[in-house]
Amino acid sequence: MIIVRTLLGLLFLFASAAYVFKLVTPPPMEGAIKTFNEGLAASGYFFTLLKITELVCAILLLAGRFVPLALILLSPIAVNIFMVHLMLDRTGLPIAIFVVLAMVFLAYCYRNAFKPMLTSRYETT
Repeated sequence: MIIVRTLLGLLFLFASAAYVFKLVTPPPMEGAIKTFNEGLAASGYFFTLLKITELVCAILLLAGRFVPLALILLSPIAVNIFMVHLMLDRTGLPIAIFVVLAMVFLAYCYRNAFKPMLTSRYETT
């Protein structure tokens, strides 16, 4: 569990740091993936919000603190990563599959933390 959590944390840390500090030049894109990315970039805020969220969650995963919260915040990101690479750009599909499998594995490891959220009726005290 610690190995998977660390690998996932490092992956998101690198992805967010590469964006924030402009460490990597994005590869040229064409077709549907280019249109998709340009649409998200046109919002003006999306990529900054995404990468800051990834950075904070990566730090939480690496520190082993608030891991269930980090997994909840990263879940829609992981699903979107997978769907983008499945539907628009297959080159990143192996990494996307790793991200989804790692998220599912960690969710299983922390399943007790999620049990209260998965009840149909929750009584407040």
